[in-house]
Amino acid sequence: MDEPEYTPHLPERTAVVGCGVIGSGWAARLRLNGVDVRAFDPSPDAPSVVEDVLANAIAGWELLGLPTAPLGSFEFCDSIEAAVAGAQLVQESVPERLDMKHAALSAIDTAAAPSALLASSTSGFKPTDLASPLTHPERLVVAHPFNPVYLLPLVEVVGGEDTSRGTIDRAMAIYRRLGMHPLHVRVEIDAFIADRLLEAVWREALWLINDGVATTEEIDDAIRYGFGLRWAQMGLFETYRIAGGTGGMRHFIAQFGESLDWPWSKLTDTPVLTDELIDAIASQSDDQSAQYGVRELERIRDRNLAAILQALEANRWGAGLTLAQQRAPNAPN
Repeated sequence: MDEPEYTPHLPERTAVVGCGVIGSGWAARLRLNGVDVRAFDPSPDAPSVVEDVLANAIAGWELLGLPTAPLGSFEFCDSIEAAVAGAQLVQESVPERLDMKHAALSAIDTAAAPSALLASSTSGFKPTDLASPLTHPERLVVAHPFNPVYLLPLVEVVGGEDTSRGTIDRAMAIYRRLGMHPLHVRVEIDAFIADRLLEAVWREALWLINDGVATTEEIDDAIRYGFGLRWAQMGLFETYRIAGGTGGMRHFIAQFGESLDWPWSKLTDTPVLTDELIDAIASQSDDQSAQYGVRELERIRDRNLAAILQALEANRWGAGLTLAQQRAPNAPN
């Protein structure tokens, strides 16, 4: 197949296959950028999810002072083939089962135009594994976003063994034009970068609950009142560089490096998710948050994220730089 034509411009027509929270988030971000979207999802709940997510997305962009009109058009289709016809970008977001991914991507690969870019929102599968049944694996990338897709700018872009460099460059350019921060994951690895870090924290949190050390709320408090605030604007290594004082990172490692050998964490082991542990997590989570509905929690989350992004924009730091570029795409960074 010929190399897809590289373009720095947004596609005029896109397709979203799978309209859960992630797929609907993609549809919202695309439409808010004026891009037309056709979608397919066999679930009878999909239309209401798309509608709810779009309403949240519009409210979030209004908080950021970003334009919310004119929206790109939206159409639900009764088949994958109808949804992807004429699409220049197809974003696959079906559930995380390899057989379902293969079935959806194979149908997309067969029906989509030869120049269409195929992107999977998988949070863990390698693109080479996803592309194994495809006729044109060179045009497939993983484009792993973060919820809510319409506000959080990060998207991990991962190529497989057969993915062409032109496909990666094209994907990076499109996501950048959508107001995102595409991070090229240069080494194909299960779960990529961000989810591997999140899994480590999640695993340790499960142990803390399993061993009766902390509740879900206490763990969340440790994050949101402490290091989570630092991570939101400086990440991990820049935060630790400061902790090293004027000696920087070398001094920090010299001071705390030996602690890595202390038996503090259980990152290489996972507690068995027994009924008792699941009941404890669910019960504690209910005690913590059951007074809020899911949609209300989403709105609270989005208001907080918008405020954080605006503060970072004012300081021209971290994800705020992406927002500033989205607001004034022709302005110098």
